[in-house]
Amino acid sequence: MTVAHLNTFLLEFSVILLIAVAAVRISTRSGLPSLLLYLGIGVVIGQDGLGVTFNNAELTQVLGYAALVVILAEGGLKTNWREIRPVMPAATVLATVGVGISVFVTAAGAHWLVGLDWRMSLLLGAVVSSTDAAAVFSVLRMVPLPPRLSGLLEAESGFNDAPVVILVVAFATTGPFDPWYVLVGTILAELAIGAAVGLAVGRVGAYGLRHVALPSSGLYPIAVLALTVLAYAGGALLHGSGFLAVYICAVLLGNAKLPHGPAVRGFADGLAWIGQIGMFVLLGLLCTPATMGSAVVPALVIGLVLVLLARPLSVLLTLTPFRLPWREQALLSWAGLRGAVPIVLATIPLVAGVPHAQDVFNIVFLLVVVFTLLQGPSLPWLARVLRISEGALGQDLGIESAPLERLHGHLLSVSLAPGSRISGVEVSELRLPKGAAVTLVVRDGSSFVPDGATVLRAGDELLVVATEAVGEATERRLRAVDKGGKLAGWLAGR
Repeated sequence: MTVAHLNTFLLEFSVILLIAVAAVRISTRSGLPSLLLYLGIGVVIGQDGLGVTFNNAELTQVLGYAALVVILAEGGLKTNWREIRPVMPAATVLATVGVGISVFVTAAGAHWLVGLDWRMSLLLGAVVSSTDAAAVFSVLRMVPLPPRLSGLLEAESGFNDAPVVILVVAFATTGPFDPWYVLVGTILAELAIGAAVGLAVGRVGAYGLRHVALPSSGLYPIAVLALTVLAYAGGALLHGSGFLAVYICAVLLGNAKLPHGPAVRGFADGLAWIGQIGMFVLLGLLCTPATMGSAVVPALVIGLVLVLLARPLSVLLTLTPFRLPWREQALLSWAGLRGAVPIVLATIPLVAGVPHAQDVFNIVFLLVVVFTLLQGPSLPWLARVLRISEGALGQDLGIESAPLERLHGHLLSVSLAPGSRISGVEVSELRLPKGAAVTLVVRDGSSFVPDGATVLRAGDELLVVATEAVGEATERRLRAVDKGGKLAGWLAGR
């Protein structure tokens, strides 16, 4: 590649990014998932649109895997461990046993209703049975669901990529399938290795970042990203699930109260957007609408079996023992969102040269587009109908901690979100631990030094200095007042 080629590439790439950023605004206003707009951009640019020819399935698969690593890392960094911990057993069963049920029910529908042979039916069932992390993370943060349900869906979408990838690779062969017990053993072994690698890298990385003060705040996001990628690569090279490793590592790092946490999450959020945009545009480029006419009916039939039978049945059989009410099970059934993951997985048989692999890709592409259009925008409505919506959700209290190594202290930057119960509380009523003090308040663009009688307001930015000994206690106290008001800690259960 010459400099001239580089200049042209950068021009095209920047234009696509700007269009995609504008598309986010359009999707927010219209309620359409942004992934559909990105796919549309790729289709418009492609050979049936502006004429750009792109048919490199192997490159798409590689870049798709890389994007999924970043998306899972961003989702894990933003996942609240306290919300997913109570539902971990249910999420694990749904992401493994539930996926298996969904695969075989969908495959049976594809075989008996569409007339596909069992090999292609099982391959299709495996490809479409994984919920998509990007779709779930983006949609659920706009839907006011109880923490138990949102945590269960986030954990499931973070875990279920691993077994599905194993099944797709196993079914995308030209030889005989391995016996079922070999498949189950392989899945369990890869999950165990991936979980162990993710736990090890996450714990060691969190310990190191908490105890080593880096010279620049900009190095913390880079270090966290490097750790999550290390977890993926280590898990994959040890023949484990790299996707599970990166998600577990990111959850540990995201809940470890690392310095400059908001900056780390903001950096990961930006990279995840770039990953989503690039992945969806490439998948759109790989699509050739002129060849998809014969895939419309199979996509609709298999999609209906998946959404109306396979997913509800997997939820019913796996979550009933956990005593989830039927209304929550109904919402979980409809919230099994598909996105880029099934389309990326559909490139595996393309790369492997499996017969009729292009038909599989076309069916999966149409299925994802049609049923994402149906499920994503209708999810908030269904939550209201089932009366399990919690109304408008307030944002978490934003606290960023910067270590002051030589002073043996911490500098906390606290953002009061709308709805914070710190609003209306006097500084003295915060009752911060001895050794901590509010030293500066930024309000409406101006800053001032508060006294004990200063009344705090939503939208304020506080600068809190705390000694190293009471740094964590100060954060806990601020979060308690944010949730329970100035009487937090005095009233039972607050």
